[in-house]
Amino acid sequence: MPRGSDEPNSPTDEGGGLSQRDVAEIEERSRLSTPVIYQIVRSEGEEEMGRPATSLWWSGVAAGLSISFSLFSQAVLRVHLPDTGWRPLVSSFGYAVGFLMVVLARQQLFTENTITAVLPLAAQFTLSNLIRLGRVWVIVFFANMTGTLFAAAFCNFAPVISPEIRDGMLELSRQMMENSWLVMFFRAISAGFLIAAMVWLIPSAEAAQFHVITLMTYLIAVGDFTHIIAGSVEAFLLVVSGQLGVWPMVANFTIPVLLGNIVGGTALFALISYAQVMHEIDH
Repeated sequence: MPRGSDEPNSPTDEGGGLSQRDVAEIEERSRLSTPVIYQIVRSEGEEEMGRPATSLWWSGVAAGLSISFSLFSQAVLRVHLPDTGWRPLVSSFGYAVGFLMVVLARQQLFTENTITAVLPLAAQFTLSNLIRLGRVWVIVFFANMTGTLFAAAFCNFAPVISPEIRDGMLELSRQMMENSWLVMFFRAISAGFLIAAMVWLIPSAEAAQFHVITLMTYLIAVGDFTHIIAGSVEAFLLVVSGQLGVWPMVANFTIPVLLGNIVGGTALFALISYAQVMHEIDH
């Protein structure tokens, strides 16, 4: 009987004596190569840069609202856990909730754009791509901040959360604002790098995306790193409650953390990620 291509155990020349089923299983189980991950993340960036402004805006506002549940969840765990040395290790898991909502719902988050939307520019550094990147960054950043401002005002003025949880949210917010300008900046670099690493890991994570997002964002919380969007919920909460002025927020939080996240996500992770594949890809 002649060997057919549909015979389950027929060997193949390129499989080195393995059946086609074996070869297919090897290919299925093989990890994605770095150039493939790069192309996936880059294609997502191309898609984001081509979306209508209204789509980016409302997706960004939704992300700002969703990310507020990070602070809320942390405060809930903090309030209900005993005041022990291990309490921050457990309550920091609450920080992942908002990021899980944002990433799994594919909402627009500014710090994700520090890698996805940058890779097309790194591959083809043109004025057109630079303008497209600036457009995405500006729209998504202000949309995120609009969402976090609304969330902070809602938590402060509406009877939506208990006084104990609100006090817990304010306590966490005050702790963040105790950091100096330089501490904010350098901790933001680490946060930007971790978020970019999360974006890079997701394509090969498949069913483990939940765990990747949780681990990366948990490290941000437990390490007291600063994130411009999640942290703005805390900063805005202090502003609307009368405990922080607008200018001190901008000068001591927004500027250093925004710059740090961009350095960590773009200058470090995104450009290094491009550098390791630039001789293996077609532009």
